[in-house]
Amino acid sequence: MTKAEIIAKVQEEIKISKAAAAKALAVITESIAQAIRKGGKATLTGFGTFSVAERKARKGRNPRTGKEIKIAAKKVPKFSAGAGLKAAAAGKAVPAKPKAKKAAVKPKKK
Repeated sequence: MTKAEIIAKVQEEIKISKAAAAKALAVITESIAQAIRKGGKATLTGFGTFSVAERKARKGRNPRTGKEIKIAAKKVPKFSAGAGLKAAAAGKAVPAKPKAKKAAVKPKKK
């Protein structure tokens, strides 16, 4: 699914203009990027978590010459799929979200 297809789906589902759907998607993606830019996480419950992973410096090899090269340490984006996304990928029904239990009401003392 492309960005244009996602925008069209959002537009169709919530009956807004294409420009508003594009703006909504841009705000969501920029918010996620901003969170991981600061070294934090962005979690969409049931969908997944976006975060930053650090790769250590390592040695590699130039495939053309076979010469050993140094690969610098760097930060890379990481995504961990949530339970709902994993279930969807496996073709299973999305697990139902358990309902929160209400605390028992204590009778008032007179």
